[in-house]
Amino acid sequence: MKIIAHIYSDLTDKFGIPRQSNLVRELTGKIIFEPEFRVKEAFEGLEEFSHIWILWQFSEAVRDNWSPTVRPPRLGGEKRKGVFATRSPFRPNNIGLSCVRLEKIEFSKDKGPVLTVSGIDIMNGTPIYDIKPYIAYTDSQPHASQGFAEKSVHYRLKTDIPDELLSAMPEEKIDAIKGILSQDPRPAYHKDPNRIYGLSYAGYNIRFKVEGDIVKVIQIIKPGLKYTKGKTTL
Repeated sequence: MKIIAHIYSDLTDKFGIPRQSNLVRELTGKIIFEPEFRVKEAFEGLEEFSHIWILWQFSEAVRDNWSPTVRPPRLGGEKRKGVFATRSPFRPNNIGLSCVRLEKIEFSKDKGPVLTVSGIDIMNGTPIYDIKPYIAYTDSQPHASQGFAEKSVHYRLKTDIPDELLSAMPEEKIDAIKGILSQDPRPAYHKDPNRIYGLSYAGYNIRFKVEGDIVKVIQIIKPGLKYTKGKTTL
């Protein structure tokens, strides 16, 4: 299979990436194609669709072998399910599938067609194998059973970020980081309310802990500056 493009986003580390697409609609990325595929005619008509499928590579989960069972994180990391009954990145073929919103298509002389998409769950630099239009009347099955994944449909945490910490980040990044935190990036078996986690996003390190159903941000670190509740230091 040929890599046709790469996606570029503020999601620079696996920890914190939403477990499914469209859970955090504020997360955006740009798809830039390889020179061979920067052909304007290949995209004619795509602007008529609001959403697309992205077929991509779990490039950070490449292994020489595979396991028939995995531990889905939302089941606490303790129960095993068949790999083909999950969306685990550890698969016989390391292929991911995401449905995202197509915000716009721009054409430039140096990069060709550039697709801006939102609702992503894909790390920065991820290779892309293919894109296809999403077609609601065939792709959407609202009455389908969702197995053990049903338990996660309405799972969200509340976010508590002091205003002085939020002021350290660009305003256009705030809704996205709130959305990421509300999805609870921790491994499901971590329950220690005093444990502090670090999450990388848009060049910032967000340090937080979880108490009950509340995510509390205690520090935001940007290279050269450290924002802690009540003070800013070099």
